[in-house]
Amino acid sequence: MSKHTSFSTAGFFNQEMADAYDRRNAGLKPISDCLHFLMGLTLEGVPDKARVLCVGVGTGAEIFSLAAIHPDWHFVGVDPSPEMLAVAQHRLDEVGIMDRCQLVQGYAEDVAEDGFHVVVSLLVAHFIQRAERPAFYRAIYDRLKPGGRFVSAEISGDLSAPEFPAMLDDWKQVQKRMGATEESLASLEEMLRNMLGVVTPAETESFWREAGFSLPIPFFQAFMVRGWHAQKPL
Repeated sequence: MSKHTSFSTAGFFNQEMADAYDRRNAGLKPISDCLHFLMGLTLEGVPDKARVLCVGVGTGAEIFSLAAIHPDWHFVGVDPSPEMLAVAQHRLDEVGIMDRCQLVQGYAEDVAEDGFHVVVSLLVAHFIQRAERPAFYRAIYDRLKPGGRFVSAEISGDLSAPEFPAMLDDWKQVQKRMGATEESLASLEEMLRNMLGVVTPAETESFWREAGFSLPIPFFQAFMVRGWHAQKPL
């Protein structure tokens, strides 16, 4: 996640949040499984010995998904929350793939290495303020090798559209599956408007083009979560 966020993500994902993160997301497993499956399809053709950067790696879900089908890929996961990284390291150790992984506390720009074949950032970009999105995507672009792939998914939508109230009702159903309280559901719209950096799909695609990606390709939508992939020009 970018160092310039709409609220302190490092503090937001404290030990309690980190420990409960996977449990809360368990109710959305069909959605996340679909997202990971489609992400895998967008990465067909990546070399067998690829290096992958996971930005906002959290508890390591993207690493687990990709490592299971690519035994020779190596991963760098970066996240500002030490608590989330501790959970990720424990889980990666448990399944015996930590030898293929490096975990870094910080943000994309804190990863000194470049030349990655793939950068993945799932459910991260909506934590980034609109004004900081260009720097966020440029840091990702700069760490890809020419021809490298970028895959991202975020909460995205037009909050001023006439259909937004109905979209919000749908999104509340998603939050209920994650154990949301009535109080948190009541403040969900404020969260989307004033705390998260939710932008429209057209704005996201524009930010990608500004960073240097010539053609962002939509590949996923589940209610307000949308995903794109793109390639860094050769």
